[in-house]
Amino acid sequence: MREALFVKQNSEKWQHYDSMQQANPDEVANQFIEITNDLAYSKTFYPNSKTTAYLNGLASKLHQSVYKNKKEKSNRFVHFWKTELPLIFLEHRKQVFYAFAFFLISCAIGALSAKYDDTFVRLIMGDSYVNMTNENIAKGDPFGVYKQDNSFMMFMQIGANNIYVALYTFVLGIIFSFGSIVSLFRNGVMLGSFQYFFFSKGLGYQSVLVIWIHGTLEISAIVLAGAAGIILGNSFLFPKTYTRMASVLKGAKDGLKIVIGLIPIFIVAAFFESFVTRHTEMPVWLSIIILLSSAAFIIWYVIIYPIKINRKLPSLD
Repeated sequence: MREALFVKQNSEKWQHYDSMQQANPDEVANQFIEITNDLAYSKTFYPNSKTTAYLNGLASKLHQSVYKNKKEKSNRFVHFWKTELPLIFLEHRKQVFYAFAFFLISCAIGALSAKYDDTFVRLIMGDSYVNMTNENIAKGDPFGVYKQDNSFMMFMQIGANNIYVALYTFVLGIIFSFGSIVSLFRNGVMLGSFQYFFFSKGLGYQSVLVIWIHGTLEISAIVLAGAAGIILGNSFLFPKTYTRMASVLKGAKDGLKIVIGLIPIFIVAAFFESFVTRHTEMPVWLSIIILLSSAAFIIWYVIIYPIKINRKLPSLD
């Protein structure tokens, strides 16, 4: 069957299911079964088409409705992190990729600017921070900044600040995605120049082992918050099959769920920065284990795990 005929025969049903808000869980379950059948057919004959992408999103939406209304032991809290959030990452994987790619480019710009302009690091990081770091380097303790404050107070302040930055980056996305892109650019340039500063002092390897203990989770979460902002902005710019209002509401809802889902990651990152990073003399192997474990978790939860869930989706009943 040609794709156009397939769409023509089923579009009215799909739009009806997409717009309805059913209270009856049995009816929602029946709709879900029908849509997954259509999705399986579309994946078989039109695997890379917009029709398949649309049905995949609709199937995810109905699956969440079934899960929400189904009587079961697992609660909403567990379902959110186990199923709902990973499916949102998968649905918006392009925005996640764009955010990471743009952030890496911004880091490169920051590093190159610091390399060819001696005053750039001071412009970005501030004279007081650079002077303090130079003094710590002269004392033989280049990362002494992480040892100055009380651990618990650092934990509270850093955690709150990072969550604020994530929310701020997300909300800026309402400015046609441009606001979130600017925030990613600022943070990327800052990180690039900051990291180059230590490499220029011959402390690059040591800085990675120390700073990225907490930075792996923290930076990844900020980039994902930027992706949430891009989702929000793109929902207004590119409503696709939705009305613009419905698209914006969906984009805002998905983006906010991502930011909420990042809160535990920011809390763990703040814990590492406040209680672990300060131990700059820890064994190299321990630092590497923490760093690689953090990176592996982000890759698994944002990329690998959502794909595994999606592959099982059509067979759910």
